[in-house]
Amino acid sequence: MGALSRTLRYLGLGGDADSLAADLAAHRDARSEPPGVGAGLSLKGEVSGDGDFHIAGHFEGDINVTGRVLVGEGADVDANINARAIVVGGTVRGNLSATTRVEILPTGVLTGTLKTGSFSAADGAAVKGEIWIERPDPRDPAPEPRR
Repeated sequence: MGALSRTLRYLGLGGDADSLAADLAAHRDARSEPPGVGAGLSLKGEVSGDGDFHIAGHFEGDINVTGRVLVGEGADVDANINARAIVVGGTVRGNLSATTRVEILPTGVLTGTLKTGSFSAADGAAVKGEIWIERPDPRDPAPEPRR
C-alpha cells in the first residue's frame, strides 16, 4: 500500500491512487463543460469573463462574456446579455448585444432590444422589441466583455 493510499484511508476517503486519479480526471472533464445554470436552478447576479455560458434554468441579472450565450428550451432569463453570439431557445426579457449573431430558435421568445451583426428567427419564434443589425467594422478589434 502506497503513501497516498494510506493517507486516503486515514482521512476516511478510502480507495486507492487509481480511483483518486479517475476522480480527478472526471473533475477535470467536468470543468471543460461551459459554465451555466442547470434546469431547476435559479441564479441572480452578474456573470462576466471569457468563454461560453449556458442557461437551462432561471437567470436574472447581467451577462457579459466573450463567447456564446445559449438559452435552452424552457429556460427563463431576465437579463441584459453582451456576448459574441447568442442563441435563444427559451424566454428572454432584456437587451441583447452580440458582435456576430443572434439566433432565435422555434421555441424562443425574446422581449427587448437586440443589437447584432446578423439575426435570424425560426418559424414559431416570438420577438417583440427593437432590432438593430449593424455590420461590424473589420478594422475594429473584438470588444472586451464589460466587467
